[in-house]
Amino acid sequence: MNLIEHYIDGKSFSGSSDKKGKIFNPATGKQESEVRLGSRADLDLAVEKAKKAFESWSNTPPLQRARIIFKFKELVEKNSDELTKLIVNEHGKVYEDAKGSLTRGLEVVEFACGIPQMLKGEFTENVGTNIDSWSTRQPLGVCAGITPFNFPAMVPMWMFPMAIACGNTFVLKPSEKDPSCAMKLANLFKEAGLPDGVFNIVNGDKEVVDAIIENKDIPAVSFVGSTPIAKYIYENAAKNEKRVQALGGAKNHCVVMPDCDLDQAINGLMGAAYGSAGERCMAQSVAVAVGNIGDDLVNQISKKVETLKVGPGMDKASEMGPLVTKEHLEKVKGYVDLGVKEGAKLVVDGRNIKLQGYENGYYIGGCLFDHVKKDMRIYKEEIFGPVLSVVRVKNFNEALQLINDHEFGNGTSIYTRDGDVGRTFANKIKVGMVGINIPIPVPVAYHSFGGWKRSLFGDQHMHGPEGVRFYTKLKTITSRWPSGVRSNPEFVMPVMK
Repeated sequence: MNLIEHYIDGKSFSGSSDKKGKIFNPATGKQESEVRLGSRADLDLAVEKAKKAFESWSNTPPLQRARIIFKFKELVEKNSDELTKLIVNEHGKVYEDAKGSLTRGLEVVEFACGIPQMLKGEFTENVGTNIDSWSTRQPLGVCAGITPFNFPAMVPMWMFPMAIACGNTFVLKPSEKDPSCAMKLANLFKEAGLPDGVFNIVNGDKEVVDAIIENKDIPAVSFVGSTPIAKYIYENAAKNEKRVQALGGAKNHCVVMPDCDLDQAINGLMGAAYGSAGERCMAQSVAVAVGNIGDDLVNQISKKVETLKVGPGMDKASEMGPLVTKEHLEKVKGYVDLGVKEGAKLVVDGRNIKLQGYENGYYIGGCLFDHVKKDMRIYKEEIFGPVLSVVRVKNFNEALQLINDHEFGNGTSIYTRDGDVGRTFANKIKVGMVGINIPIPVPVAYHSFGGWKRSLFGDQHMHGPEGVRFYTKLKTITSRWPSGVRSNPEFVMPVMK
């Protein structure tokens, strides 16, 4: 049985714990690996090594750091097929989707290559007579990231390249369900010339998470996962005087206006709702049918859902792969059962799908509900599976209010030909990321990613300019060089003259 260890100070490390987690191939349901689950002592050791590495890495010129990141980018591209297959084998998503997620992570690496420009401060000459003032951004120290199972390459790459480029060192706790991709990235970073101790990985469960929260030498924690855990990390890390960037759950709505290009909207919804088997925080899990568009929308999209090609991720014909674990499959099926019980109309039922040769895989077909009401749990809660709910409303204002009233505010989209409607929607909606005739409005790397309301705990979004601000602290210097004439001491608040 393949055993995945930790990665500390530039090498594999067994750690002090005998606890292990099981890693399954979702396509077959077979266990293929084990992962060692770390202890508090393992985490503390990783932080100790990262703290020591910070002394020299933080003083490494940004240009030299950028050159190592450029080399890392080159190695990720060279090994993209192997990295993609690691994602498919442990997460289950289809090959092209896995490859696309790796590319979105690589875009942040590309952005981090420009770190010398982004760390430049501001300078003002003569803020007062013969007094100059300038600002600079300096690294924080040892930063930590806690990442989810659904993007084992992309989400870690939204964190550690930015932190490391800014001069920090980093400890990553990836999901114990699919840690192999992170381990490969760590080895590639070392091959690129990254000094030992700058990037470390401690696999584990809640014990490691709590150790990160409580370790006094970690000043910043970044997290992506469910809202309850995001809130837990935000509250407890803040108690320990850390800055926190905790991205939580989502219930993303796609508003379909009567005047839209319906074919475009349906194709967008198919990819956004059923791509990656709905296991992504930007999945469009609610279609809001406005006015009289509902019947046509449901009739046409149901035909496409019924013909959705479900299969193993390495099969080129597959459009949607299995869910990540057997437990998650049962959870998603349970939500479909609940929706029927709550009175929603199950137009397409994917619960009973069977694939010859893959009977033990964690498969569910695409599911489509119509006439979903806002008081139903399948509307209010994040299902994180291939389940699309259609909610019918009378007009645009009702659609706007529906979304603004929801506790989550991660992403949303609208399909319309009316520019005024699109502009009003973008202006009035209380959601962090908005698409207009765009199904999944994930910002590019040089913008920043993050939601509103209970989809984000903390003040700053992820990667892009917000990422630079999160992983650095601002210092402002005010300077005057005396001319040789000594002045008397002043005992009042300084005022620039």
